[in-house]
Amino acid sequence: MTTPFPFTAVVGQDDLRLALLLNAVSPAVGGVLVRGEKGTAKSTAVRALSALLPEVAVVPGCRFSCDPAAPDPSCPDGPHEPGAGTARPARMVELPVGASEDRLVGALDIERALAEGVKAFEPGLLADAHRGILYVDEVNLLHDHLVDLLLDAAAMGASYVEREGVSVRHAARFLLVGTMNPEEGELRPQLLDRFGLTVEVAASREPDQRVEVVRRRLAYDDDPDGFAARWAHEEAAVRHRIAAARQLLPQVRLGDGALRQIAATCAAFEVDGMRADIVMARTATALAAWAGRTDVLAEDVRQAALLALPHRRRRNPFDAPGLDEDKLDETLEQYSGDDGDGDDDPGPGGPGGGGGQPEPDAGPQGGDTAARPESGEGGSPQPAGAGEQAAARAAEPFRTRMLSVPGIGEGAAGRRSRARTEHGRTTGARRPRGALTKLHLAATVQAAAPHQRARGRSGPGLVIRRDDLRQATREGREGNLVLFVVDASGSMAARQRMSAVKGAVLSLLLDAYQRRDKVGLVTFRGSAADVALPPTSSVDAAAVRLQSLPTGGRTPLAAGLLKAHEVLRVERLRDPARRALVVVVTDGRATGGPEPVALAGRAARLFAAEQVASVVVDCESGPVRLGLAGQLAGELGGTAVTLDELRADSIAGLVRDVQGTSRRAA
Repeated sequence: MTTPFPFTAVVGQDDLRLALLLNAVSPAVGGVLVRGEKGTAKSTAVRALSALLPEVAVVPGCRFSCDPAAPDPSCPDGPHEPGAGTARPARMVELPVGASEDRLVGALDIERALAEGVKAFEPGLLADAHRGILYVDEVNLLHDHLVDLLLDAAAMGASYVEREGVSVRHAARFLLVGTMNPEEGELRPQLLDRFGLTVEVAASREPDQRVEVVRRRLAYDDDPDGFAARWAHEEAAVRHRIAAARQLLPQVRLGDGALRQIAATCAAFEVDGMRADIVMARTATALAAWAGRTDVLAEDVRQAALLALPHRRRRNPFDAPGLDEDKLDETLEQYSGDDGDGDDDPGPGGPGGGGGQPEPDAGPQGGDTAARPESGEGGSPQPAGAGEQAAARAAEPFRTRMLSVPGIGEGAAGRRSRARTEHGRTTGARRPRGALTKLHLAATVQAAAPHQRARGRSGPGLVIRRDDLRQATREGREGNLVLFVVDASGSMAARQRMSAVKGAVLSLLLDAYQRRDKVGLVTFRGSAADVALPPTSSVDAAAVRLQSLPTGGRTPLAAGLLKAHEVLRVERLRDPARRALVVVVTDGRATGGPEPVALAGRAARLFAAEQVASVVVDCESGPVRLGLAGQLAGELGGTAVTLDELRADSIAGLVRDVQGTSRRAA
């Protein structure tokens, strides 16, 4: 087994280490979501934490790690008699992004359940992680239904498997840790709220600290065992401190003054629901125990707010996470004094204060973890064009009508177009290809019934063979690739139209976020087109690129369409199951170069020939309209809508029009 990197050897990242340690002290805090750029020791710190957790006593032979002092009465391997057990290290179980539902929660042997009436259950990762750590790297890329199952189990402390009237329940209490890179897509606010704490991490910009990171990593890679031995004393000290804090935790007093500060803070920052108050209370209590105190102080409440509230204040993907610390200090000061909580200066949460930060090794990161830098979000450079104008501010976004791809796909689960999925309404049955996952009971019984006499059935149960089993086919919704092709030429800048155009695209981006789509952005102006954002799940990255988009120059419409066609060709090779919806935002004009209109028409007909679903958002305005966008939509085999018609309350039947036009083109 590979020797893990020592937890105490992680340089800086004080907030990350503190959040992990608080959950080790009190798993009821609810887990940690670690957000940050790649290469910031997110995974290293999580994997290192498991070595610090105390050993757990388990019932010998129990696949569900029951506590011998208080065994789970509903354990599938039970019942267990209370008694002595065996000790083993706490486990850290990793959930792969591509895991199936059965791998997560476990699977029932449907054939034995039907034929023999026994609950033959194969435990999943939730059972393996019981009383340990469940780690999900890139949790934002996990399918939504798996995230829902995962967070439900974490909240209830149990996992339920229900299959055609046969059910199994087992305990599943674990420390949940998820890591993610926001550039690859966000979690929905509802899912963000289910994580107890969140931490923003970034690489230090201090040369000395970066040098120390490299030095330690090289030393570890050269001799993992020797490097770990040099940090054994520090590791043992933290392990002892965790055990001591766990013992002290039941004695910590959360006074009325601290509770009032917690409630006032959550109200001041307008967080939804009561989960934030409960998480803050548990976090403040764990902070006091970690610091060796039995009273919760104002500094504990402050640190708890910085860890528990930032991700709960996001209302849409374009809101930056974070907390106004001046407002936080004012709220705590206003409600201080009842328990003597307000006399200490909370400070910025340095080592030894703020509820007991972990000791620094090569200098604290300080403000580096407070907010991620926005470098690299300004978009790719645009070709120069005559009359270039500064980027216009986007108008307020609005709710759009749903645009969908016609037909039935088989892409990733989402909320846009019809598709055959693992979750949805049952539409039929088929023979399973590989392992059976969703049994169609009626079809299975119907297939087995004619053979019962030949199989010598004598009892009440059916005699089931493998060939009798039928897989349910289900229809739900899929996420698509929504590729925006935006005209940024000088004609779009006339009469201040670009602000409205950006507002419309921003509205469509918000819709794509809610429907779990991938998005891409192609812009064209001057003499060429540019891929401002390759296809990605990070809708907020597309919004940032859009906001900084300048306008000016001629209108190379053909170049924009050809660039979009190339993006789709490459994306089909990467993800052939994901269907595309092309949204062209233009007034339809084509200028520059020889025969620009004819070239644009030929480029558009490439999309029609491949039956790519498309919508043209007509940005033409004024009393005289040329109707060029409508002509372009006809060449594409799609439909055209104006900016006003794009609003949800203005264009009844748009989806029907898109589908009808596509069928006629086919």
